[in-house]
Amino acid sequence: MTPFSPQTAAEEVLAGEFQPTPDPDLQALGFRLLHVGVAVPELGPTTELMTALFGYRVTSGPFDDPIQRVSVNFLTTHATDVAEIELIAPLTDDSPIRATLAKGGGAAYHLCFETADLDAALAHAKRLKCLIVTQPAPAVAFGGRRIAWIYTKSRQLLELVEAPR
Repeated sequence: MTPFSPQTAAEEVLAGEFQPTPDPDLQALGFRLLHVGVAVPELGPTTELMTALFGYRVTSGPFDDPIQRVSVNFLTTHATDVAEIELIAPLTDDSPIRATLAKGGGAAYHLCFETADLDAALAHAKRLKCLIVTQPAPAVAFGGRRIAWIYTKSRQLLELVEAPR
């Protein structure tokens, strides 16, 4: 088996020769990068900065989610963006995002992956020794679709969201 090389993988993508993982169980989960989550104290100022600096615009939101205790909106530059930027601000005094902000201000702190089967994806993550941070719960920003949070052994916080049915 040839060892992984980022340069070789990039060359395969550019040449149109990249092949996805052959693992049918993993393919069935249908993972795809959905967004990068960025913690901010307030949505407005960062939204305005992203618009002025890079041409991003709000494509969805803002949403106030009392279950997650956050306010969010999603930004893109155009329809062909691979992933969105999700700005996340605290909605309540006990919002979990406040702990992230307390560590030094706004920053990208999670990746979100959409999956065809959230329950199977969580079982897969658990088999790989990931910590299930939250059990599936509906999220306003995703039209009530369930989300869950996991923490990897390499200390990465990841959000999983079930794909639309």
